[in-house]
Amino acid sequence: MKYFELDQEEQELLAEIERGEWKPVKNFAKRKKELMQIARNTLNKTRNINLRLSERDLQKLKAKAVKEGIPYQTLASSILHKSASE
Repeated sequence: MKYFELDQEEQELLAEIERGEWKPVKNFAKRKKELMQIARNTLNKTRNINLRLSERDLQKLKAKAVKEGIPYQTLASSILHKSASE
């Protein structure tokens, strides 16, 4: 068994647990699932990028987006996602 030296904060937390100051979470499985989803959502945040396109490519992208009935930025994001996922 490995032994680790606890820092001051960890020692305080351990003392709280041993004194019974911590209470169990009600419906632990449900709460764990909720927190895991929050963590996933945090990691899945979108980021803005700047991308230079030729005027011709941009116009073609916008025209295709109109045909598909979606915003051109959504179409561009979808195309990049498909390419990156391959």
